[in-house]
Amino acid sequence: MFDRKRREFITLLGGAVAWPLAARAQQPVEVPRVGFVYSGPKAAMAPRMGSILTGLQASGYAAAAQVEIVARFAEGDPDRVAPLVKDVIGKHVNVIIAAAPQVVHAARSATRTIPIVAIDLESDPVASGMVATLARPGGNVTGVFLDFPDFTAKWMEMLVECNPKLSRAAVLWDPATGPVQVEAVEKAGGKLNVQLDITEVRRPSDFDAAFSRANQHGSGAMVMLSSPLVADSLPMLAELALRHRFPAITLFSDFARAGGLLAYGPNLLSLLRLSGVVAGKVLRGANPAELPIERPTKFETVLNMRTVLALGLSIPTSLLLRVDEVIE
Repeated sequence: MFDRKRREFITLLGGAVAWPLAARAQQPVEVPRVGFVYSGPKAAMAPRMGSILTGLQASGYAAAAQVEIVARFAEGDPDRVAPLVKDVIGKHVNVIIAAAPQVVHAARSATRTIPIVAIDLESDPVASGMVATLARPGGNVTGVFLDFPDFTAKWMEMLVECNPKLSRAAVLWDPATGPVQVEAVEKAGGKLNVQLDITEVRRPSDFDAAFSRANQHGSGAMVMLSSPLVADSLPMLAELALRHRFPAITLFSDFARAGGLLAYGPNLLSLLRLSGVVAGKVLRGANPAELPIERPTKFETVLNMRTVLALGLSIPTSLLLRVDEVIE
């Protein structure tokens, strides 16, 4: 009798332990959600989303079924950014990839608990108060930043190399990106004795008037400061620069490939991939407060030789030796 009761107890205990395990095995595995909000158009970012997915794969999310992307695009309308961020948060995402300064600020205002991975090529994250230090951000924001103020000055230096007699240059600036780049380019213009005509552009429809104003003011070249607005409008800007016969430079290499004179900056696709890697680390439990800010380490110079000939320029050997890609 003792043996029979003992066997019944063991069977009951075994069933009690095995049942929750079986139930857990039948529960669907929760797929982590990555929110992605971009201030520009879907058409501009869609081809680049693959780089973010490649970064997530490098962090261990190799199959599409292992992670869900909740993507929203403001289509260039700044008034849509904050509502889209709130919409993504309402989808119970585990991390937000915020592409563009205004998206980072909107996400930070909306949540201090959900990790935010920034892709911001225009802000100084420390000076703007987004993070405590580059090595230890200290809050819920980390990611990829290009915060080298002296970097902007190199655009001015390259234009002067192309035209040593340059005395006046136009500067296109999207005020949504903040003052860091403007302050740097103004400082560079002063050192090079080049007077600057800074024109604000907030949407693509502002470009025509900006180029006309630059012509009226007698500008001999143009700097297009980094902005999602510029990044999303490179073919249009290249066509305008060539039509108005402006030697022009910007951060984004596709500007030169589209017919603009020069581009000098980091590889955008590699930065997007890096943001995916950082987001993957967060999904695997890394604390954004302790994830160091990532910054570009490789920069490329692209020169369009067809545009050089069309504008009648003479590119010095010192600059040609630094060019990584020449568009013939």
